This record gives sequence, C-alpha cells and structure tokens, in this order.
Amino acid sequence: MEDPFPSDGLKIAVIGGGTGSFTLLKSLKQYSHSIAAIVNMADDGGSTGVLRDELGTLPPGDVRQCLVALSESPKVRDLFNYRFEEGTFGGHSFGNILLTALEKVTGNFSEAVETASEILRVNGVVLPATLDNVRLKMEWPQASVILRGERVIDAEYFEHDPRRATLSLVPAAHPNPAAIEAILQADLVVIAPGDLYTSLGPLLVIQGVGDALRKTKAKVVYVSNLVTKKGQTEGFSVSDHADEIERFGGGSFLDYVLYNEQQPDAELAKRYEAEDAFLVSVDETQLQARPYKAVSGRFLGPIAAQHTADKLPVTRSLIRHDSEAVASAIIGLYNTLNGR
Repeated sequence: MEDPFPSDGLKIAVIGGGTGSFTLLKSLKQYSHSIAAIVNMADDGGSTGVLRDELGTLPPGDVRQCLVALSESPKVRDLFNYRFEEGTFGGHSFGNILLTALEKVTGNFSEAVETASEILRVNGVVLPATLDNVRLKMEWPQASVILRGERVIDAEYFEHDPRRATLSLVPAAHPNPAAIEAILQADLVVIAPGDLYTSLGPLLVIQGVGDALRKTKAKVVYVSNLVTKKGQTEGFSVSDHADEIERFGGGSFLDYVLYNEQQPDAELAKRYEAEDAFLVSVDETQLQARPYKAVSGRFLGPIAAQHTADKLPVTRSLIRHDSEAVASAIIGLYNTLNGR
C-alpha cells in the first residue's frame, strides 16, 4: 500500500478523537506537515449522534475537529467550526453538516473527508480508524451488565470496575487500511489524551490496531489524561491509564508515557472542583516498574470556554493540556532519541 503521509519530513501518526486530538494536532503541526490523524469512529452523541440517527451516515464530529486543527485556512476553519444557535440546525456545527452532505453526495466517507481536506487546505491527512458503521458496547460479563452506545457510556456512573469490562464495536469493525499503514510508516506515534472508554478505547480495540502498534518501528508515546472522570476513572493513576490503553490494544506497545507534574493555582483548583475533576495521581513506584519510560512535565493549560450553542446532549470536560508544552516535549523526546 502507498505511504499515506502527504509529504516528507517527520512522520507523526496521532491516535485519538475529539478535543484531545484537536488541541495536540494544532501544536504538533508547527513541527511537521506530515501528520496523520487517526480518528475514533464510535461517537454517537450531540450533533454527530443526531446526524447518524436521522441520516444513517458515519460520525463526522471528531473527524471535523481534526480537519480544523490541521487546516491552513483561517476563514474556512472558522466556518467549519461555526455552530448554529437556533432553528432547525440549532446545536449543529456547519462542518458536521457539510461532511454529512459530502458523504451523501459521494456515497463514500473517505471521499467526503478528502474533499473537506481540500476545502480546508489541510496540512496532513485525516484517517477514520474504520469505515464501518459501528456502535460501542461495554460489557461486564460476570455482572451481566451491558451498556450500548458512546453517548450512554460517556454519561454513565459505573457501578462496576471498568477495568473488568470488555469494550467492543458492533458489528466488529474492519480497520481502515490507510490508518494501519500510517502507524507502520510513522516515525513517531502519539496517543492523544481523551476519555478512556469512549474516545481511545473504541479505536484501540479495532482488530489490527494493537498489532500495528507493536509492529511499527516508531516510538509510541501516550499522553496521559490530566484529570480523572467522575464515576468512571476516579482514583486512577497515570499507570492505571496506561495499563488500560495497552489492554485495549491487546498487549504492551508503549515506549513512553508523558504525564503532568504541575499543580493548579488556587483559582484553577476551584474550577477543577466545580467539574468534580481531580488530577491524575502519579504512582512513581508503579511507573518505574513498567517497561515504558515515564516522562513528567508542566502540562496544565487554561480551562476552555463553554460554547453557548451547545444545546444537543453531550458531555465534555473543559480542562485542557497546555498543548504547546506537550508538543514541545514530544518533539524534544524524539530529537533526543535521534541525536538531534
């Protein structure tokens, strides 16, 4: 298969979906124009969920965010991000509607993404992790508990330990060959921060993704979440997050884990408390026992603003990484490994 990367230079594959990938891609593109964003395709909440349910199309939301992040056209970027505040389209972003329309016109979601990439003058390539129409399922076999759908799982307060649950896609998803090839051809693979059970897990459980991560010659870096999620990952440490990432992928593949060591000031701490968010704990003894190398940094960013037009049901944290600091640490790590 042809090399999916659009240009020469440092080839970076970024795995994830939603805000975690969006913020990191915006900063990583300052270091390379050869970036492949591999995107979770299990989203069914908010605007994306409505479009999927009403029109039977693949989820556009996370793909749109990655396209916008890699765009070199500010005006069109703003257009894609524009969210209608009222009327029939209230809560929908223009980009979601356009991607859905392009899929209807072409009959092919990959072509829709390619066309949108041309419109946005994307520096890089955005690759859906699968092109199958799938839904997320989370199951605790011993407790006979099953949750269906990303939106349902995202909003659930887990009664059982999620580390004992099985995550899968229904029907079983075929990997996008271009996404697998991007992992294999990359110089650096970065797993972006994001919800373990609704953003990263649904991508990593796709058959072939974990094997590609173990087979690639690239160094694989996971950027750990800043905070835990109420009702789902409360009490999780950095190594707990990394363990789940590797469990989803079927075994060990991480070379480096980046985690935050910075404490918020008093004002920021109050904002965190308002979101029931607590910093992911650092378990140095466990980290030292893992085969990957754990690298700390000062990665706290400002709390993001809430969109006033977010009327459709969706949950999202407003706590963000300092993406420039994270990107700088990732590139610095790569340069050090390669004697630069």
